[in-house]
Order: sequence, then C-alpha cells, then structure tokens
Amino acid sequence: MKQSDFLFRFLGLLLLGLTMDFAHGATDPLPSWNDTASKRAIVGFVTATTTPTDPQYLPPAERIAVFDNDGTLWGEQPLYFQLAFALDRVKALAPEHPEWKTQEPFASLLKGDLKGALAGGEHAIAEMVMATHAGMTADEFAAVAKQWLATALHPQTQRRYVDMVYQPMLELLAYLRANGFRTFIVSGGGVDFLRVFAEEAYGITPEQVVGSSIRTKYELREGSPVIARLPEIDFIDDKAGKPVGIHKFIGRRPVLAFGNSDGDFEMLEWTTAGAGARLGLLLHHDDAGREFAYDRESSIGRLDRGLTEAAKRGWVVVSMKDDWREVFQSRGSTN
Repeated sequence: MKQSDFLFRFLGLLLLGLTMDFAHGATDPLPSWNDTASKRAIVGFVTATTTPTDPQYLPPAERIAVFDNDGTLWGEQPLYFQLAFALDRVKALAPEHPEWKTQEPFASLLKGDLKGALAGGEHAIAEMVMATHAGMTADEFAAVAKQWLATALHPQTQRRYVDMVYQPMLELLAYLRANGFRTFIVSGGGVDFLRVFAEEAYGITPEQVVGSSIRTKYELREGSPVIARLPEIDFIDDKAGKPVGIHKFIGRRPVLAFGNSDGDFEMLEWTTAGAGARLGLLLHHDDAGREFAYDRESSIGRLDRGLTEAAKRGWVVVSMKDDWREVFQSRGSTN
C-alpha cells in the first residue's frame, strides 16, 4: 500500500470514529440537546465562526453572545422569580410598614390576593420593587437576595429557584466559552439581583451582566463608603431598552442572541441585523409535562410576534419539548 493511500485511509477512519463518538455522546458538547435542526444550527454556527478557513470566521473579539435570563436560562412561571422575591420581601417588611394594610398593592398582597396586588400592572410591580429593593446599601441588598435564593422554593416544583436553571442552556454557555465566545446576560431583571447568583449558576461574571437598575449614589455611612440604593428607576433593560443596554454596557453588537419572549424581540433584531455571521434563537415553552406550555396569550414571557416572524427573519425557534432531552439541571433534584 502506498504511503499516501495509507494516510488517506487513516484519516478517513479517524474522521469516522470522531463522527461516531459525537453521535454516541462521547464528544457531544450538547448532550442534553436532541439531534435536531436546532442543535445542528448552533453547532454549524459555532464551527463556521471559529474555523479560520471558513468565510464566516469571526475573530475572538467579535464572538459576543447575549442571553435573556427569565424563561431563557431559568424558569419564569407562574411569575418572574425576582417578583416572587419582592413579594416575599413585602411580607417580611410588613411589620415595619403599618400603612401597607390599606395601601395598594400591598394591602391585597398581605391578604393573600396576588391577583389583586398585580392588577395595577407595571406600576404596581414597580411600587413593590421600589419598596423592597431600595433604602439599603448594595451589599445589604446582595446579602438579602443571596439568603432568599438559598432557601426559597418554587410553589409548584418545590425546587429552589436557583435549581430551576436549564441544563441545555448551561451546556450551550460552556460550549460557546470553550470556543472563544464571551457570554453576557441581557435581562429585564434587576442587575444587582442577577449578579448575586449569575457567576455560580451560569459561569457569567458580574461585569458581564446587563439588567434593569435603580438609581444609586456613593456616600459615607459612619465613616465607611457605601453604594446606597435609591427609590428611583435608573434604566429598564427590556424590549427596545435591550439594544440600548448592549450598546451602553457592552459596546459591541453581538453575533448570537438567545431569548424566549417578545421582550427579547429587539435584542434579536439588533443582533441579526449586523453584517457577517449572525444567529438569533428563541426558546419556545411548549412542554407542559416537564415544565410549562405558554406563548401567545401568556402575561408572563409572552411569545407572539417573535413566533410569527421568526421564520422570515431566519431565527431558530428551539422547542423545549422536541429539542431538549432534559430540562432542569440535576443539582438539588431530578427532572
């Protein structure tokens, strides 16, 4: 056998072996994803953008991937987890605020009427967030949030909220970082709340978290410098605010964006409008058996316009039911 023939055969066998290993999960970077078009789109994008000879190759500095949090990296039903935190804080702080017994939305909440408490919509939510998130230092808030996350349980699953992180998304984050991507959270949730757990939960450091914020100021308290949290909205990182937040805090247009609701529409629109290789993804919650099924009519995580326009915009709609082998990470309890 000629040396060239031997080399050709050897390389062929090696390639076959690697392909079989991938098929059997031995080298699969996304083992909790089924072998569907969604997974192939992700792997194809990463392969193309990290292969120097590929026309779609991107230098490492341009490999920016942004992710929504609620409903994308962890759950969000039956209400946003940070809102659950705010509601628990209202109950805890109620003895210090006797006026809340007759003041909405606090009065309804203290009577156990969650629907009534939320009837005021965004204004009512903002009131509860301001009352429970301000009036303390940044360090004090972080300690309170950390304690709540360590103990609070989801009402249906009885998991800790931090254990309702999606295993397939953890794998995707790790896969991207292993291929030179920088991963950011761009969320409508509070940035200081997210920074309490994002590094431990997702491997995303505090400086790579973009979120909504209240105003803060630097001051001295008993001779010690603190960051004081004020009862005023500073920035809302949702809908059209997301591209603004990306521009303001990241400073570079992402090449990959992953969301799950119409609140992420503008983030995907901004990301995929850029030149060169781009990938927009939406997680469709269609798995009532393992999680929740909701989309167009939901008041939490509504996915309507995005679902309608995804195909014509070239965005990948990831089906939780069909594309994921697992839903939640195994820590704390099993699926």
